[in-house]
Amino acid sequence: MFSDFFQRALAGGILIGLTAPLIGIFLVLRRLSMIGDTIAHVTIAGVALGFLIEVYPLGVGLVFAILASFAIEKLRKAYKSYAELSIAIIMSGGVALASLFFTLGMGYNTDVMSYLFGSIYTLDTMDLYVVGGVTVIVVLVVTLFFKEFFLLSFEEDAASVSGLPVKLLNMLITVLTALVVSTAIKIVGALLVSALLTIPVAISLLIARSFKASVVWSVVISEIAVVVGLVVAGIWNLAPGATIVLLLISLLVVTMLGKKGLSI
Repeated sequence: MFSDFFQRALAGGILIGLTAPLIGIFLVLRRLSMIGDTIAHVTIAGVALGFLIEVYPLGVGLVFAILASFAIEKLRKAYKSYAELSIAIIMSGGVALASLFFTLGMGYNTDVMSYLFGSIYTLDTMDLYVVGGVTVIVVLVVTLFFKEFFLLSFEEDAASVSGLPVKLLNMLITVLTALVVSTAIKIVGALLVSALLTIPVAISLLIARSFKASVVWSVVISEIAVVVGLVVAGIWNLAPGATIVLLLISLLVVTMLGKKGLSI
């Protein structure tokens, strides 16, 4: 009924559609929405290096993403009053490294471009194993530390006073973000991955009446956008990542207009 590559694309999309908003909601509430873009740029540098040294690119990108997450947290602590500096510094470093590796390996630029703009139809079995493993880790950790992440997102000082290991929890969220972003770039692309982390959450915050409801709605909206976006892209031969993101933006606009209409 469906070709093998489409089945793999659908499976990968559904898995990322679950993990991205699960992590994204904590990032949005902590005003760290741009961290997705930062880690994505660093991941691309790792992917480029992977092609250059002929090692599994997504794996090298994942390692770079995790290292970037540690660096971001370190810099956030060094500049407590200017936490956004950590994001700007790491993003600059990621772009610089990516440019350097592009220059060293001009012959594989076309391959790297698929990670910039997404290439979900090229997912192979190894990619699915990696995405599946990350999904299990993210769902398990978020389930185990849901209450702690909730308190950390709304009031970090209160979380610290109550005795929670704030540094460890902050690092955990950042590392989980790195895992999700690094595995999502082949699906929606590094330039669009931040949208999958934030837009479903933005929509859910408009319609949900509680935090748990926001989490559920963000996942549901994300999955709808991924599945419908893939089908539409397949039928009309469109870019899958871009189609998914534009569908999410359309849902956001419709939700905002509906909300405004109900308030009149």
